[in-house]
Amino acid sequence: MLDLASGSYRLVGDIGGTNCRLALVRPGQARPMFEAPLTLKCAEHPSFEAALSFYLKHKAPGAVVVGAAIAVAGPVLDGAVAMTNHPWSITEAQLSSWTGGGPARLINDYAALAYAAPALSRSDLQLVGPAPESRVAGTIAVMGAGTGFGVSALVRDGHREAALVGEGGHAAFAPQDRMEIEVQRFLALRYGRVSIERVLSGPGLLNLHQAIAHIEGRPAAFLTPDAITAAAAERDPHALACIERFCAILGSVAGDFALAYGARGGVQIAGGVSQKLLATPSAGAFRARFEDKGRFATYLAAIPTEVVLHPHAALVGAARALGTLEGV
Repeated sequence: MLDLASGSYRLVGDIGGTNCRLALVRPGQARPMFEAPLTLKCAEHPSFEAALSFYLKHKAPGAVVVGAAIAVAGPVLDGAVAMTNHPWSITEAQLSSWTGGGPARLINDYAALAYAAPALSRSDLQLVGPAPESRVAGTIAVMGAGTGFGVSALVRDGHREAALVGEGGHAAFAPQDRMEIEVQRFLALRYGRVSIERVLSGPGLLNLHQAIAHIEGRPAAFLTPDAITAAAAERDPHALACIERFCAILGSVAGDFALAYGARGGVQIAGGVSQKLLATPSAGAFRARFEDKGRFATYLAAIPTEVVLHPHAALVGAARALGTLEGV
């Protein structure tokens, strides 16, 4: 239980399709320390206000909350969000009124991951590929595969920083060899236009498996993404080939966004699917394709690529975003 006599707090949150993670932080911390953390099932509460009331009543009764920042898995438009996968809607004005009238901010979850990027320690990150000779305090790109494919960047010029977030996962998939051209053709028959997240996501992993099986003239052996990763753990050759191809395509896409953003400060890979697959021996294909950019291979070779290990990076980012808003 919190020591409620120890001052005021800011509320931070991370709301996804299934879980709502909430915690309190003290203002002015360069590296936020979370107090009274709690994970709630979204489906068990009819609204975010109900979930917040439950949290404050059962986890932090009497806490003085004077500001809030919530990361959400969806687009934030004019300070408001309507969740896609459950009937929650939130505005910054409501959030402020629910948390003592202080500053309130809603941000996309990948914007939160961008804000978190420079605050993560080396133990929060796992290198994929060689360690850099030196680190540049420049722009950091963040991306990852989960239910979809998210992309963001923390743009830094040495004086200021700003999170840049868009819908990069819906950019077109660009095949790099004959197999991927055939994958693109297979998926085009199914979807019409083929975006990156048709391949690089949980559903995309299954799409990729089905496409490769069709190209090789055999039945698709697995019905879910989890079945593919489980079979790969048992050294099934078809599952291993699918995961290696996924990692290779992820490397190409990561290299493209590193070039687009000028991400000399590094590329961080988040997202549950990305994190799981880059922990496999197939991760070598990721780095090889990341650097395979012709005349810019040397440029890419100097950029570190790292997997985010911190379990609550979005909360770190939400706290940093609120600190930026408050000037602390």
